[in-house]
Amino acid sequence: MTAALDFALPDTLSAHEPPEARGLTRDSVRLLVSRGHLPPEHHRFTDLPGLLDPGDLIVVNNSATLPAAIRLDRLAVHFSTAREDGTWLVELRRRTSKSSEPYGGGEPGEWLPLPGRATLRLIERETPRLWRARLDRDVEAYLRDHGVPIRYSYVERDWPLDAYQTVFATVPGSAEMPSAARPFTAELVTALVARGVGIAPITLHTGVASPEKDEPPYAERYEVPAATARLVNLTTANGGRVVAAGTTVVRALETAVGGDGLVAASAGWTRHIVTPEVGVKAVSGLLTGLHEPRSSHLMMLTAIAEREPLARAYEAALREGYLWHEFGDTHLLLRR
Repeated sequence: MTAALDFALPDTLSAHEPPEARGLTRDSVRLLVSRGHLPPEHHRFTDLPGLLDPGDLIVVNNSATLPAAIRLDRLAVHFSTAREDGTWLVELRRRTSKSSEPYGGGEPGEWLPLPGRATLRLIERETPRLWRARLDRDVEAYLRDHGVPIRYSYVERDWPLDAYQTVFATVPGSAEMPSAARPFTAELVTALVARGVGIAPITLHTGVASPEKDEPPYAERYEVPAATARLVNLTTANGGRVVAAGTTVVRALETAVGGDGLVAASAGWTRHIVTPEVGVKAVSGLLTGLHEPRSSHLMMLTAIAEREPLARAYEAALREGYLWHEFGDTHLLLRR
């Protein structure tokens, strides 16, 4: 593994199905724990309450996953992100025998007939991969009737939408599951609260990932409520740790933090990218999955944990057979 966290990820370490299909409960996936320069520790997610202290705060993403994939005979359309003018960012993908792959076709002004007599008009390319497009009806209602959850080739068959929702999911809008919070269960939340660990929500609607090649994040809709901002600031002032449940939460909180280090209520679109050079002001810990080589998420992780300890943690995860992707194992990074 290089200093840039460029490593080979064997297919055997991809989680091909939810842990429930492997005979586990959601909260019994493995949990790798990194504490600065200490050796990585190996736990189960059920151990989380004992790994945090009374007065710590976990901030979670309450965005719910949409059935954002529409399948045609040869193509799939992945609806990614709603824009303020009613258009959406979409990705066109060619269907394969197992899943789908990027499709480079399409022309500005082209109309695509979709199931249910709907029509999607391509307007212009927003990125090399994503089109800005307009559907001739309400997108979220249409997806509820005709869509299925986005699935990539490492997941070998379709799973119901419930498999892609977290226990905190209340605000529909994500193209893909904010998966860091998937292992939480009602029982575990109760145990955390009994321990004296607070839980507070933000909303950030995730767009489609780029499994074939890494790309920097693009603008996403978010909201940090005033109550959450107050809890984050109080936790920090009282010496507690603010643990983000997912990179989406880090992005939202670090967008809402001011130069004085305080988080304020905030909503809109964020283009903020967390890097080691920018650093973090609001969070002191992160719960997250295991990320692919060279991904932009790894830049965020090195803003929270130094590069050397992070590299050692990933070496341990590879050696011990941790599972990657949305149905895989988890990683807790604590700065102290």
